[in-house]
Parts: sequence; structure tokens; C-alpha cells
Amino acid sequence: MYAKYFKESEFACPCCGKGAHEMDPNLLHILDQVREEMGIPLQVTSGYRCEQHNQQVGSNPNSAHRKGKAVDIACKTSNMRMVMVCLFCAHGIKRIGIGKTFIHVDVDDTLPQNVMWLY
Repeated sequence: MYAKYFKESEFACPCCGKGAHEMDPNLLHILDQVREEMGIPLQVTSGYRCEQHNQQVGSNPNSAHRKGKAVDIACKTSNMRMVMVCLFCAHGIKRIGIGKTFIHVDVDDTLPQNVMWLY
């Protein structure tokens, strides 16, 4: 089984369709736990990114998305943002990026830990 609440295709690179099988199992487990606790579907807006797509979106070449260790999840309200951040932190996420319409979470331990940033 890939994940309880997510399909493998949700994590595939949008330009080439590759990489979904490279997603970090720990990250998938945390996503399932947070989804379960929230009680509502979570929409993955960005999962794995190939080098070309990563460049197209202007991301860092060392992005955790390139390694299958990051996802962006749609977030439409400030309340939802607060709940998601609290749950992800409670489940051990130590890297969170906050955008207007999404939250980035990743488990890349080769990058700085205990950080939160804005887009």
C-alpha cells in the first residue's frame, strides 16, 4: 500500500509524471496521520519535482522536492493553516514553509532543521 489517504499519482511531477515512487515513506506516513486527525482531504499541490520542473517553478536546485522529501499542501484559510502547522509540528516536521495558498512540509534532514519561512 502506498498511503492510506493519498494516491501515488498525487505526488508525481506534473511535467514528466515521474518520481511518485521516490517519495519518502516517513513523509507519507506523517501526511496520512495529519489527514486522519484533520478529518478532511488534503490536496497535494506539489510533490516530487524533476530537475526541469523544479527550475520552471524557480525553486532551489537542492530542493527537498527533488529528493521526494517534500510536499506542498493546499491551504485556503488561516484557521486551516494554524491547524495544519500545529499537527505537522506535533508529528515531528521540522521544516515548514508558509505560502498564501499552501504549506510546504519536508523531512530532508540534510537541510537546516527547526525552521519556518514565508514565501
